[in-house]
Amino acid sequence: MSEEVKELNFEHKIEEANKLLDKLISPDITLSDSVSIYKEGMEELESAQKLLDEAKFQFEELSNN
Repeated sequence: MSEEVKELNFEHKIEEANKLLDKLISPDITLSDSVSIYKEGMEELESAQKLLDEAKFQFEELSNN
């Protein structure tokens, strides 16, 4: 996967997490929906964190060479 695609995926995941946060803030949300949206948001953030960790690993590998 190219660096540009990874960055776009990271940016997309953060954007999606922010959209989900906006939904959670809505006063019209039900408890059931809020739990579902929260889980989805956490999955997006975990995925984004994995991309960051991978980028950090690659940076460290390049720095050590």
